[in-house]
Amino acid sequence: MKKLTRRDFFAPAFAASLSLSLANRAQANPQVLLGKRIGMIGLDTSHSVAFTKSLLKGDAVFKGYKVVAAYPQGSLDIISSTERIPGYTEEVKKMGVEIVNSIADLLEKVDVILLETNDGRRHLEQALQVFKSGKRIFIDKPIAASLKDAKEIFNAAEKYNVPVFSSSSLRFAKGMSEIKNGSLGKVQGADTYSPMKFEKTHPDLYWYGIHGVEMLFTVMGTGCESVQRIIGADQEVCIAKWKDGRIGTFRGIKNGKQDYGGTAFGEKGISTLGPYNGYDPLLIEIINFFETGISPVDKNETLEICAFIEAADLSKKRNGQVVSLKKAGL
Repeated sequence: MKKLTRRDFFAPAFAASLSLSLANRAQANPQVLLGKRIGMIGLDTSHSVAFTKSLLKGDAVFKGYKVVAAYPQGSLDIISSTERIPGYTEEVKKMGVEIVNSIADLLEKVDVILLETNDGRRHLEQALQVFKSGKRIFIDKPIAASLKDAKEIFNAAEKYNVPVFSSSSLRFAKGMSEIKNGSLGKVQGADTYSPMKFEKTHPDLYWYGIHGVEMLFTVMGTGCESVQRIIGADQEVCIAKWKDGRIGTFRGIKNGKQDYGGTAFGEKGISTLGPYNGYDPLLIEIINFFETGISPVDKNETLEICAFIEAADLSKKRNGQVVSLKKAGL
């Protein structure tokens, strides 16, 4: 019988220890999940931290995807955004995210992209770099700061044959998908509301009102024909008419209690929209999109939302006149 040495005794224990160490490292280091490495552009929004944190939990619905690297620079001149970058950068670093110096560097390290830059004016420029790499990309709201840029984003995505979509998390608030899928029969009308904060570099509803506008389009669908914007001291209302005669309204809350919600009126019943249930429902849709390349939001609906917002701005400039979406460039 062979005489056992210290090496014979310690080798199995060392191997087991090494295996456990690698397993722990793999669990802590998302970069081992090849094919499911998410890169993030823009650390100037709370969404960046929230998405990273949710994915780190490793819930089965997220299918092993993790944020592994981020390029921090979002807005260049919106103070409320730029001042957040250092703090959010430190937060995601603590969650194991590598910080890189350029989008080009980021693209070498990841498989798919979350474009989180808070400033819609930068989205076209940043998305173009991603399209050229062929990587699938989600663009957080707003898709851009103009209908013109939104059209260019979709045209570029088509040119480079890269799947893309954009959405507010409110599209996936409680009850929205059931109504969209016919729980009320045909939706005959809807009223939605959300906070309405302004940013001088963006048309008014692009900055925050887009949440309520997107809820409206989620249940009403495309076919909006015109918008009239009525401005009050604490709230504003946009009254919209669809081509088939249906009416939808969006109420923007400028002062007072801030919340999201609405009501949908259908053939079979009336239903409340909301409450808002966080970012995870949107994140699940993003992960499914990364897996399949199939967008849960039709690009024509996203473009119509942009046209609605710009028509609402024209109505404001024209003292509440009704403005067609065609006049806004749709």
